[in-house]
Amino acid sequence: MSLSSSVQEQLALANISRERFRELITRLLTWGVLVRDEDRTEQLLYDDARRVEGLLSDYFDLAGLLLHHDTNVQFFRLYAPGAVVDGLPEDTLEPVPSLKARVSADFVAAALALRFLYQERLNGGYLDPHGEALVSFEDLAATLQTQLKRQLPPGTTDRMALLAELKRHRLLRYSSTFSIADEDAYLAIRPTILGVVSNEALAAALEADDAALAGEPPAAEEVPA
Repeated sequence: MSLSSSVQEQLALANISRERFRELITRLLTWGVLVRDEDRTEQLLYDDARRVEGLLSDYFDLAGLLLHHDTNVQFFRLYAPGAVVDGLPEDTLEPVPSLKARVSADFVAAALALRFLYQERLNGGYLDPHGEALVSFEDLAATLQTQLKRQLPPGTTDRMALLAELKRHRLLRYSSTFSIADEDAYLAIRPTILGVVSNEALAAALEADDAALAGEPPAAEEVPA
């Protein structure tokens, strides 16, 4: 039996079409993550991915990629070969940097700051029932300045663009009416941040100087680009 026939049989048992399976693969390769509570579209994708989880894991494993499923928070994340991820077994494959997403220094710094804030809330027992940590925009700005010696991008437009990029990578959640100027508006740091910035990367960043941070992406950053 050919590999294609075997896959088709398993898809038929799960009542998933070949086109839908291809869509799941493409989505994970493009975005690297599926979070069930993001929106209705992602909820349906997550539910279908769960139905063929074993098949998806085998497919990506053949390429040396790791598909991690967090059943508590309900998200899938795809990691490139050699990724360092807290709480997961060490990957013995050689890292493949070209498979990792290209991100800006501002994104890297913000992700590190979010990891710092998340760890603070986690240690203090201040996570909500979904495992998210609520912080203000000022919390993010202050952490960048005091812990990482960096400033946010100048201007509201650039700052909102940075938040949108963090949201796109499923590290943040905020409402459509969120405004930087609203002191009562909160950002929700998702537990997915733990798989993007490792403890090791955070510790190294806190010890690094400004110049070192500027060009250094966090360990286990977003994978397939």
